[in-house]
Amino acid sequence: MKKLLLLCISLVMLASCVPNRKYVFLQKNDVKTKNLPIDTVVRTYALDTFQYRVQPNDILSIKFESLTQKDFDFLNSIQSAQMTSGTVSFKENALLIGELVDEGGYIFYPVVGKVRVAGSTVFELQESLQAMAEKYLESPVVKVRFLNYRITILGEVNKEGTIVLTNNRVTLLEAIGLSGGFTDLAKRSQVKLIRQKDNDVEVVYLNLLDEDFIKSPYYYVHQNDVLVVPALSQRPYRKYFGENFSLVVSALSLLILTLTLTQ
Repeated sequence: MKKLLLLCISLVMLASCVPNRKYVFLQKNDVKTKNLPIDTVVRTYALDTFQYRVQPNDILSIKFESLTQKDFDFLNSIQSAQMTSGTVSFKENALLIGELVDEGGYIFYPVVGKVRVAGSTVFELQESLQAMAEKYLESPVVKVRFLNYRITILGEVNKEGTIVLTNNRVTLLEAIGLSGGFTDLAKRSQVKLIRQKDNDVEVVYLNLLDEDFIKSPYYYVHQNDVLVVPALSQRPYRKYFGENFSLVVSALSLLILTLTLTQ
């Protein structure tokens, strides 16, 4: 019985271990290497330029600045009235002070009418809106920002939830950092990414243990991305059995003692 007890304990300990090869991000045959080069560029990757393009249902902050008198600046008049119409916080009032892109990819301005914005980057949109504003305003300057550039991270992370990003050039690894990072039991080799693309939804599994992920087209996050982080197979042992391990050992010890005394 003692040998059986020791065998059970050994099996549980081995089953609950997580080796470094399942834990370390962006590996390149360097997990077990002891003599890594120091202060030396080992590898270089050329990243594709990523610029997010406006999609329907995006909320944009579009601000016009010009020398035109306020009373004649019809492009800013509605937004200014919304911003001063109450004490609601900026985050709660984003839908009011922002411009919602309709299903056709347009926003509406008085006098001007519908303006197509979908498919443009922030900088392209600023240029096109500035060209439009020059017809009505004196020396205009246009500033465009996203108000609802957000992603959702669920599963084995330290802080599940939706994150609103102030920058539309954020890598997936940065997004994970914003969620508090993975837990020790996260399965980094099979992270599920759910991405909305027009009227389709793409589902992709990503291996974040492999350094080649840097070259992946999914290296940067997109608006409305959902990241689902699964758990390792060791999770039941570590989360449930491990917490009650001392109780199990005590029960087995009592059983062995009882059997010894009754012989």
